[in-house]
Amino acid sequence: MSFWICATCAVEHADRIDVCAICADDRQWVPADGQRWTTLTEMADAGYRTELVELEPDLWAISSRPGAGIGQQSKLLRTDGGCLLFDPIGFLDDAGVQRILEIGPVAAIVASHPHMYGVQVEWSRALGGVPVLVAEEDRTWVARPDPVIRTWSGEREILPGVTLTQPGGHFPGSAVVHWAAGAEGRGVLLSSDTIFANPDRTSVSFMRSYPNRLPLSGAVVERIAAHVERFEFDRLYGNFDNVIPSGAREIVRWSASRHIGWVSGDFDHLT
Repeated sequence: MSFWICATCAVEHADRIDVCAICADDRQWVPADGQRWTTLTEMADAGYRTELVELEPDLWAISSRPGAGIGQQSKLLRTDGGCLLFDPIGFLDDAGVQRILEIGPVAAIVASHPHMYGVQVEWSRALGGVPVLVAEEDRTWVARPDPVIRTWSGEREILPGVTLTQPGGHFPGSAVVHWAAGAEGRGVLLSSDTIFANPDRTSVSFMRSYPNRLPLSGAVVERIAAHVERFEFDRLYGNFDNVIPSGAREIVRWSASRHIGWVSGDFDHLT
């Protein structure tokens, strides 16, 4: 077997080690019964399949059924200059690859942060050796090195009208994608869980760890909100099926102010 997949986070590893470092970190978790590993073959034999769903014109969600690892939902964004695969999932199959190639050639693969690496190298190979961009600040989390991996930092227009940028927070290199033409020209932010769209669809959250309930400081949340406010966007998509359908830019600011108020003690009288 050329590589292994952590069954808990679905991140690919070159070697089957004692414990996945990503899961052992305080932002994630190792199961009570210990580290478990799997492979693409085992997952396929267990009935895993990829699924593509159109979210809006030129934007698709890619997931696996059942969900692999954390169960994130990749986003495939199409432009005249090619496609971006954002937050690659931890499973792939020939049918999913073929469907993506029918939509358009993939120009780059990017994970917002290490929890979302999935089987990024394997996706690259299946899609023709596509560059995999990894944040320079988070490069030490890569568990399957490969020549297709290239580091980046800061901000860049990765495709026409599509900006990859790093507000940090959840991880130092945590990234979001701004798509100017999305939402009928009002702008879309692919925020992963750097900025997490809450179930109420009217607020977002900012956390160091979601499963272990570790919040970010008020200063960091202000930095993140100010970073993305430079862009115009009306809709926000998270890294699952969570979405803020409209008014997202204003909701991010309001949610940041609420978070800062709670961690600063402004609402202690309510506790």
